[in-house]
Amino acid sequence: MQKRTKIVDVLKSGRVDTEVVVMGWVRTKRDSKTVVFIALNDGSTINNVQIVADVVNFDEELLKQITTGACLSVTGKLVQSVGAGQSVEIQAKEIKLFGACPQDYPMQKKGQTMEYMRQYAHLRLRTNTFGAVFRIRHNMAIAIHKFFHDKGFVYFHSPLITASDCEGAGQMFQVTTKNLYDLQKDENGKIIYTDDFFGKQTSLTVSGQLEGELAATALGAIYTFGPTFRAENSNTPRHLAEFWMIEPEMAFYDIDDLMALEEEFIKYCVKWALDNCQDDLAFLNKMIDKSLLERLNSVINTEFIHLPYTEGIKILEDAIAKGHKFEFPVFWGCDLASEHERYLVEEHFKKPVIMIDYPKEIKSFYMKQNADGKTVQGTDVLFPQIGEIIGGSVREEDYGKLLARMNELGMKTEGYEWYLDTRKYGSCPHAGFGLGFERLMLFVTGMANIRDVIPFPRTPKNAEF
Repeated sequence: MQKRTKIVDVLKSGRVDTEVVVMGWVRTKRDSKTVVFIALNDGSTINNVQIVADVVNFDEELLKQITTGACLSVTGKLVQSVGAGQSVEIQAKEIKLFGACPQDYPMQKKGQTMEYMRQYAHLRLRTNTFGAVFRIRHNMAIAIHKFFHDKGFVYFHSPLITASDCEGAGQMFQVTTKNLYDLQKDENGKIIYTDDFFGKQTSLTVSGQLEGELAATALGAIYTFGPTFRAENSNTPRHLAEFWMIEPEMAFYDIDDLMALEEEFIKYCVKWALDNCQDDLAFLNKMIDKSLLERLNSVINTEFIHLPYTEGIKILEDAIAKGHKFEFPVFWGCDLASEHERYLVEEHFKKPVIMIDYPKEIKSFYMKQNADGKTVQGTDVLFPQIGEIIGGSVREEDYGKLLARMNELGMKTEGYEWYLDTRKYGSCPHAGFGLGFERLMLFVTGMANIRDVIPFPRTPKNAEF
């Protein structure tokens, strides 16, 4: 029995006048009196292969069952195409119907909205748009691993279940085996966790950074790449409750080393997409965002701007003075909104920006303070259409300064002893950053909603499939 050939290989081979077997799902079917034209796709490429079936050679009932969504095996001869739109086609000799598809198939070939298709996340994967998105997602994952591997980083698996940061449990998903209908509480009304699986309150992680820092102080340079979880009740096009993060941590890096790595990394990923996903990007450029390819090329061909926060605020204040309207206020000490970040990137500089030296009040406790005592060595990479795509910093390596900052913020050190130990025993300068994988996917694909770049989105009141 002849083996199946993937459609991507059939289209590349150009081996006309040879017999091939292809299997896939029907995208479209056109009938004439004598010939049926079937566009078949197996997910290996955005491109369909055209099947030409002479009506006289096939059972009429079989041809009736070949509808959009049906699954077929086709044996036939690969020939040069005489029609427009494809270089080769298959003259069908034998067609087997693996799975018929009733007329109520939700992914009919018509202009479905993204909102509509999210209701059918189990079937939207079969559409051209989502096939392209998830092939690119695969390629981005490969690019990330290759980039760090080639630079000698160690892939480090940080835990998904954590007992740290439970003070912020309102935005963390709790992990428990306790009977929620019979919770034991102490005299103060607090839940007793001694009989829980871990003997203490635990949650799904919001970040692998703290554990990553431990590994960097032993292995030199590491990266994590895995799912993270935030129980933030947000329904914006930029937020998910479950998403993937890439978090490298590097010993002996200063802020210049960090910014250089951030820029090199993001350019590598974008270039990988341009080099390895041409057909899918061309499709998305045509159907989703006509400026996508231009924007991707502009990133790899430009030097990123390094912009102190104070200068960025002045630019925004000058824009307001000249009549520009922002929804959110601008002042020194404000946490920049996406509209502010996008103004700097898209309108003022017209190129990506790495913003540094943020006020310490709006940044995390672990960031290294500058000599002025007011700002920290944070590095946010700001991108067109996205705003912040990377958040990083030099980490505070001084035990006394880190402890003082935690006390200043009223943080309990209980549960963080292991983190403080890295500053107590053989501390070293180090830095790291976090990149939300889905944010990268939004930029690379041109999709408008983060729910459309992850297969099965988890958002408030939505945990389907």
